[in-house]
Amino acid sequence: MKKISIIGAGNVGATTALFAAQKELTDEIVLVDVLPGLAEGKALDMAQTTAIEDFEVNLIGTSDYSKIHNSQLVIITAGLTRKPGMSREDLLRQNASIIEEITRNIVKYAPEAIIIVVTNPVDVMTYHCWKVSGFPAKRVLGQAGVLDTARFCYFIAQELGISTKNISSIILGGHGDSMVPLLRYTTVSGIPLTELMEEDTINRLAQRARNGGGEIVELLKTGSAFYTPASATIQMAESILKDKKQILPCSVYLEGQYGISDIYIGAPVRLGANGVEEIIELKLTESELAWLHTSAEIYKQNIDNLKA
Repeated sequence: MKKISIIGAGNVGATTALFAAQKELTDEIVLVDVLPGLAEGKALDMAQTTAIEDFEVNLIGTSDYSKIHNSQLVIITAGLTRKPGMSREDLLRQNASIIEEITRNIVKYAPEAIIIVVTNPVDVMTYHCWKVSGFPAKRVLGQAGVLDTARFCYFIAQELGISTKNISSIILGGHGDSMVPLLRYTTVSGIPLTELMEEDTINRLAQRARNGGGEIVELLKTGSAFYTPASATIQMAESILKDKKQILPCSVYLEGQYGISDIYIGAPVRLGANGVEEIIELKLTESELAWLHTSAEIYKQNIDNLKA
């Protein structure tokens, strides 16, 4: 029996559970939250939609970590969300202790699972999860580049007045503010974006994507994005659970690729049943590589701050 467990029944976690159920990615979905009744209530509400919607999945809500036993995949969404004026780095220490407790329970009850971390700041939290778990790095990864790329593609589509399905792009580096959009690899039905759009416009859209989460935080006032983060997470989960071997930008542990070591940061990877099955090393220009190294230095500093 295939089983997914999602830790955190807030907006991102609950939406991730619903998307996974609607796609019937698994036989059973366990939604876990430390707040009594929250996961139970949301799981029950979702389960009742099976009488209307066309999917059949066993949905369980609980505050008992033992219910995640034998999960093939565990998705961590629990943690504090950003408030207006708060950067991802502000969340560092506050969410690190949450990730540590969750990870120890995953090790205890689902020691063979692949872990996808969504909690921000995601690159640092994924590194922390990997360290605490002791799992092979290929079984611990973070959701980052899929979300950033989706935002960038949407903004391009809106600017050009075309379908997002026509756009292909890839974003490396840290999630959000320090992301590295690869414009040379951004095309519209195979046409380089630079042939369709002025450089100033491209840079403006890249900056909007870079601040995509912050823009939504400012609009919502009391929350942060959850629909697209959940959708991005499910794209990763589907590639793993169905062994689709899609090439997706994810936060992964680098061991010399791009001249970077001992850090989690966004890079294109092949995702399959074993988790990260290959890290793809693109040929970057000097400026792109320098940009990526600058992004990496930010997260190295955050990791050092976390260790201190």
